[in-house]
Amino acid sequence: MNIRENMEERETLLLCPYASRSRDTRGRDRAEEECDVRTAYQRDRDRILHCKAFRRMKDKTQVFLAPQGDHYRNRLTHTLEVSQIARTIARALRLNEDLVEAIALGHDLGHTPFGHAGERALNAIHPEGFAHYIQSVRVVEVLEKNGAGLNLTWEVRDGIRNHRTSGSPSTLEGQVVRLSDKIAYVHHDMDDAQRAGLITEDDIPITLRILLGYTTRERLNTFVHDIIENSMDQDQIRMSDEIHQALMDLRSIMFRSVYNNPAAKKEEEKAIKMLTELYEYYIDHPEAMSAEYLEMITWRGQPKGQVVCDYLSGMTDQYCMNKFREIYIPRAWEVY
Repeated sequence: MNIRENMEERETLLLCPYASRSRDTRGRDRAEEECDVRTAYQRDRDRILHCKAFRRMKDKTQVFLAPQGDHYRNRLTHTLEVSQIARTIARALRLNEDLVEAIALGHDLGHTPFGHAGERALNAIHPEGFAHYIQSVRVVEVLEKNGAGLNLTWEVRDGIRNHRTSGSPSTLEGQVVRLSDKIAYVHHDMDDAQRAGLITEDDIPITLRILLGYTTRERLNTFVHDIIENSMDQDQIRMSDEIHQALMDLRSIMFRSVYNNPAAKKEEEKAIKMLTELYEYYIDHPEAMSAEYLEMITWRGQPKGQVVCDYLSGMTDQYCMNKFREIYIPRAWEVY
């Protein structure tokens, strides 16, 4: 018996009855020889961790566009915090941590530059619409590895596709990531907002602080424990009604005080305008895109509008601004 088979046997013995076991995966679109060291979900996690889209997240906005400070979250640090929260919950519930981690690390691979402002821009101008969770699946199925995709298991792709609030993941591991994503962004966005001076602890109603905790750390601890206590030995991941409503109340405070705050979003309209202009430019000039994207149109028959969205959503904030400057901002006359 090789190392992978030993690990699969341990999963059978140690994981809870409702957990996803690696040997029971619904498989990949293209059959592959099994690794003798890693399980299927470990391989998926590693493929995501090493892909180009994962590295680009370090230069993509989470909430604050071009923040003046070193400690504000970006899309990559958000992803890592989701993974940490989800793995803590999964370990306590005896779920498959490798599957949880793969879904968490891959859930935002398709996110645009400039956060949800960029997503709204592409959704508004692209006739077929744009959603980052669908794009994340497209990244792992179509765009990575020069069009070959990462060939991930069905369970990982299902978890990525369904991580949004209205999603319905097929595995408990996917359900853990779906809740962990919401907990993570409410937690760390509130922490960043306090750092930016947009909100203070006094802006949180005392009833919520008594129930959840008086600091962001205490509230995170409350959410994690509530999920564990209400999901132990159950066939569904859930929070108690009281704590879930409190999470939604915190989320509402964040929308009112931070997400829609002019001070935090003062540059959003510029970002939306920039992406809109770039979309229209590349529709008219697809030859200006990188060669791999142009080949998707000319050789693989992919719809031009979708490929332009692929190109733009894959950009980092800085690369997007550089491209806009290169195309639309006159350069100073150079005399030699």
